[in-house]
Amino acid sequence: MAATSAAIVAAFAPWALMMTPDVGYGTAALLGLVSIKRTHEALRVLRFQRNIRRLPTYTISADKIPVSHKRLFLGKGFRWTQRHTQRLRDTLNQKVRKYIEMGPLYHWARRKEVEWETVPMLNYFAHLLSVRAWWNPLAPLPPVGGKPQLHAVEPREEKVWMALGERVGHTLVLGTTRVGKTRLAELLITQDIRRGDVVIVFDPKGDAELMQRIVAEAKRAGREKALNLFHLGYPEISSRYNAIGSFSRITEVATRVANQLPNEGNSAAFREFAWRFTNIIARALVAMGRRPDYNQIVRHITNIEPLLTDYCHHWLPTVAPREWQQEVKAMAEQINERDLPFALKGRSHDVIALVRYIKEQGLYDPVADGLRSAFEYDKTYFDKIVASLLPLMEKLISGKTAELISPDYTDTQDHRPIFDWMEVIRRKGIVYVGLDALSDMAVASAVGNSMFADLVSVSGQIYKHGTDYGLPDGGKNQNMPTISLHADEFNELIGNEFIPLLNKAGGSGFQVTAYTQTWSDVEARIGNRAKAGQVAGNFNTLIMLRVKELATAEMLTNQVETVEVNTIMEVSGVNDSADPTSSVDFTSRNEDRISVTETPLINPSDTMALPKGQAFALLEGGHLWKIRMPLPDPSDDPAMPKNIQSIASEMKQRYTTSDRWWAGADSISHG
Repeated sequence: MAATSAAIVAAFAPWALMMTPDVGYGTAALLGLVSIKRTHEALRVLRFQRNIRRLPTYTISADKIPVSHKRLFLGKGFRWTQRHTQRLRDTLNQKVRKYIEMGPLYHWARRKEVEWETVPMLNYFAHLLSVRAWWNPLAPLPPVGGKPQLHAVEPREEKVWMALGERVGHTLVLGTTRVGKTRLAELLITQDIRRGDVVIVFDPKGDAELMQRIVAEAKRAGREKALNLFHLGYPEISSRYNAIGSFSRITEVATRVANQLPNEGNSAAFREFAWRFTNIIARALVAMGRRPDYNQIVRHITNIEPLLTDYCHHWLPTVAPREWQQEVKAMAEQINERDLPFALKGRSHDVIALVRYIKEQGLYDPVADGLRSAFEYDKTYFDKIVASLLPLMEKLISGKTAELISPDYTDTQDHRPIFDWMEVIRRKGIVYVGLDALSDMAVASAVGNSMFADLVSVSGQIYKHGTDYGLPDGGKNQNMPTISLHADEFNELIGNEFIPLLNKAGGSGFQVTAYTQTWSDVEARIGNRAKAGQVAGNFNTLIMLRVKELATAEMLTNQVETVEVNTIMEVSGVNDSADPTSSVDFTSRNEDRISVTETPLINPSDTMALPKGQAFALLEGGHLWKIRMPLPDPSDDPAMPKNIQSIASEMKQRYTTSDRWWAGADSISHG
């Protein structure tokens, strides 16, 4: 202010400063530069003091989200260093609390909002006090909670980018409920879709906003024809998927079914029985050219006779004499029910005759022999050993869920497409999987784990042969695809099927981004602390929003380095003089002592106090960044569907026919 005033006087009244006009003009220019510099510094201080109380809202319209083919945009922020740890420590000093805490007028306005809410006339003023606008100096703080000073310690923000090459090492996002995990997922998925990646999103809850965002971004990127929505909660708009219909080895079918069963204690034996009988059925179906699905598995587990009959009629003509049917019929007519073993009483005489004919002729086929052994079990005993499997399978084949995960390939009236993962990867598709876990966790877990097992199988095939294996001129294109897999509510999905995706699928182009609330949720789901540690070791990038569990917070804080911070101690003292002859009665002393202590760059309490939409991130080998994500602004977004009904209408227009479901699909190889 003084420099500005002096510059004005020097420019317009140089005689008042005893200067010639030329000297006055030069002095005014110099003082003007000083004034500008000091004004800029003052504005920085004022902005710093404002931000330390309330940060401005950071929103960005969907079409303005930056997209790069070399880096991934995470938001605005800064590299966290010792300087920021020092500044954050200084905010704890009682002398600076006035710059951090809101003033008495602010608290008065918050009280009046409540007191005047139901008072006639005054309720209008209460509403004005609650409006967050530039003209309201008493506007309430944004509803993000936390400590604004965690981000305000650095007034100069920059865009934070992560190298795309780091994503193959997988990314873990931790944050408690409603602090911005799903919104961060929207930001990352938006970029992946526009970049042209294969995008697969697993959402156990079935978040409608996330699904709408994916539909909008696919439309904006011109990739709506590559989009498949699979949602157990909205079967009318869902694509269909056969969870056990695609495989590279036939044993995968039984593994995907049996893995849903408990495997501890006595349950392990029943699980092995269930695996064996499921494998027998799957082998027979595939040998006859039928694609396995849950409906067929359940039907033949509960009644093996029709499958045994069908398979024998498929196999025997290739190995038996032409008159084998007449011989079997004659044997069936001679069977006496009283002479049958207890396990075969009440069984079809035709099937018993088939089995006897095969034994007498010395014919052997491994599939037929497996079916025979299942058939000869006592039915009561057989029902007991597969009893643990049937309740789960009943859930999977009941209601409209069965239409989605056990599709009827011959139903030309059902226009909902059927997809498989290899087809999705080949055409660079986008798949949203809503598992509706809030309605039925068992079904959601079974379907999700089957999908993961299928993805692991596909990744192995891609790693060995590329994406074009099995096609005409296949094998020439060996470029690995980029497959961005986002797993929201990761703790609901983690299992033996998911772990290989983390530690083995990176070589086939998979890059996993997993979102969960606490690491204890993952440990509880896996049931093994060592195995949970193995999973954590597969995530090279860690992004942590606000968490409420100390152990989870320490996953980040234990990885950061320690730095030295200064602490100022004020020391005052007075000494009386005991010398009666001295003219000095007392001496006083005031000192500021600076002590140095070592502390981590951030503490667990800092991660527990993060505002919504803000995070600490360990990027690119352990560099600590403080970031705040932009909130997507859905206003006036022409691509955003208004509701689920509008999505349904768009899907029905695209689901035109299913009579060529096989076109472009991957041929199934059997191992």
